Amino acid sequence: MSSSEAAPLLISGATGRMGRTVARLALEDGSFSLVGGLDREGATRGERLPALAPVGSAGQLLQQAQVIVDFSAPAFLQELLETHADRLAGKALIIGTTGLSADQERLLDQASERAAVLTAANFSVGVNLLLALVERAASSLGQEFDIEIVEAHHRRKEDAPSGTALALGRAAAAGRGVNLEDVRQDGRSGRPGARPAGEIGFHAMRGGDVIGDHQVHFISELERIELAHRASDRSLFAAGALRAARWLHGRAPGRYSMRDVLDL
Repeated sequence: MSSSEAAPLLISGATGRMGRTVARLALEDGSFSLVGGLDREGATRGERLPALAPVGSAGQLLQQAQVIVDFSAPAFLQELLETHADRLAGKALIIGTTGLSADQERLLDQASERAAVLTAANFSVGVNLLLALVERAASSLGQEFDIEIVEAHHRRKEDAPSGTALALGRAAAAGRGVNLEDVRQDGRSGRPGARPAGEIGFHAMRGGDVIGDHQVHFISELERIELAHRASDRSLFAAGALRAARWLHGRAPGRYSMRDVLDL
């Protein structure tokens, strides 16, 4: 895209850490023109945002936008999807909000009937490559390899395990041809007994300002394989979301993922 073809971009969750980073990078990227942001009532407008509105007053901004990047919260995203279902038709929706309920996922499915919807637990190119590697490893290694997933994030993160850790668990489960919820174990305490074969374990650490560390351990009695990713700068997630936005803009309605963007 040239600057004359820049896609009008709206950021949902615009005053949060990720929203501010997306705004900064979007202003440096000739693929987009920033029309404004959405955030909670009473949020203070960032200096980079031309306009800021709560969801209930977002009609005009949504009409201007062709691309919406969402790094908000599950309830905020739900309000956006329920309140503005008609205005979202024909848009490109890039969703980075994690911890969504089954009902909220169904709202995204409904939105995808009339809009291009791309969801990702993590927009890092490296993490999405890791997802593919984990699925391949789980498929190749036998049940004698136990799978444990360890993640660490900053103390302010509210959900655990992280959306990325769960995505890694789903990748491992897919490689084994099972449903994650049938084999998932979150942490251990007391006397849980011997580890069942086929279990996929999750362990979450919270502290300081850790951006995001993820490790997947494949452990047998003879050897251990470790696949890991560590984020050094939060801007990598915003850069990945904008890469996804460039790819998604103009696509037909449907559900998409970073695997589609990266051709994995």
